[in-house]
Amino acid sequence: MRPKLGVNIDHVATLRQVRMSVYPDPVHAAVLCELGGADGITVHLREDRRHIQERDVKILRQIVKTKLNLEMAATKEMVEIALDIRPDSVCLVPEKRAELTTEGGLNVVESQEVVRDVVKALKNAGIEVSIFIDPDLDQISMAKRCDTDAIELHTGKYCDAPDKKHREYELSRLIDAAKAASKMGLKVNAGHGLNYQNIFDVASIEEIEEFNIGHSIVARSIYVGLERAVREMVELLRFSRQSRANR
Repeated sequence: MRPKLGVNIDHVATLRQVRMSVYPDPVHAAVLCELGGADGITVHLREDRRHIQERDVKILRQIVKTKLNLEMAATKEMVEIALDIRPDSVCLVPEKRAELTTEGGLNVVESQEVVRDVVKALKNAGIEVSIFIDPDLDQISMAKRCDTDAIELHTGKYCDAPDKKHREYELSRLIDAAKAASKMGLKVNAGHGLNYQNIFDVASIEEIEEFNIGHSIVARSIYVGLERAVREMVELLRFSRQSRANR
């Protein structure tokens, strides 16, 4: 069985917001992603509203047929929005106003009290919660103590590795982290920087149940269309897991 694919459609909204227009519509994009075989739709409602808007999330809640995953900061404002909209799942992520994209995992060790309260509030509302963290055993252990349902491993360092030696080292960190989290009873997801060229080895990690991928899919859709771009990633995930099983 292949790992699931959640498609992040933030950058469809990015293109819209460049001109403050009404198109392209991320809601339309979500429909095409599901037609292409996506198992879920992911959006990041940032505090500065640089791409996805609250209205987008509300409409997506109504039309997404698979799973709606909301990435958000662990803040009072975002918790209130999540409790109002009720996505299927929430992924807690760090935010910096100046960053182009999320630069690393949430430091759960340093923010454990806030994270624990947010996780409790969301889970009490029936929302599955994951925490976006670096492949670090201390962070994983603290995430477990905060009673999260899942973690999402930050794959950015693996994807940005400058050479084979560094890439293999970062891959080993991801493997060890995924195995450790799985043994703790946590669901393991992964994402950030993954594309059609670097997905194979990470997708072969059997403990990872779901990948959230956005930029590379939206970028490829310029050439082949969104539905086909999603379908191609779905097939890569299936091939990667089958190849591992046949080794």
